[in-house]
Amino acid sequence: MGWLEEINKVEGLTTGIKSYLQGQDLWNVVNGTETRSPANNINGAIGKWQIKDGRAMFILKTTIEEEILDHFQEQELPKKAWDTINQLFSKKNDARLQMLESELMTTQQGDLTIPQFFRKVKALCREVGELDPQSKIGEPRMRRIVIHGLKPEY
Repeated sequence: MGWLEEINKVEGLTTGIKSYLQGQDLWNVVNGTETRSPANNINGAIGKWQIKDGRAMFILKTTIEEEILDHFQEQELPKKAWDTINQLFSKKNDARLQMLESELMTTQQGDLTIPQFFRKVKALCREVGELDPQSKIGEPRMRRIVIHGLKPEY
C-alpha cells in the first residue's frame, strides 16, 4: 500500500473512531467539555467521569494501529492521546499537500480529453483547498495550470 493510500486509511479510521466515540457519548471526554475530572463529587460525578475516561482511552488504544499507538501509549488522558494522533496526521497532511502541489505543477493533458484534464486539475485544486484552506487555489491560478498542461496544439 502506498503512503497516500495509508494516509486515506488512517484519516478514515480517525473519522470512524470519532463517530463511534460520539455514538457512545464519549466524545466530550476526548475533545469536548468533559476532558478533566469534575471538581466535586456530587452524585458520584468523579467516578462516572473516570469510567467514561477509561472507556474512551480503551477505545483509542484498541482501535489505533500499533505504530501510531506507540506515540501515545504513555498518555493518561484521552484528550492528550487524541491531540497526539491529530498532530501525527497533520504532519502526514503536510506531506500530502506538498505531493498534491507538485502533481499540480507537473500535470499534463496526455491522453485525456480537455474536459477530463480540466476535471483532474479542478479535483487536485479542491483537495489542496480541503487540506489547507489558506492554500486554496483560485480560478486564475487554476487556469494557468490548465493552460500550461494542455497539449502544444491547443
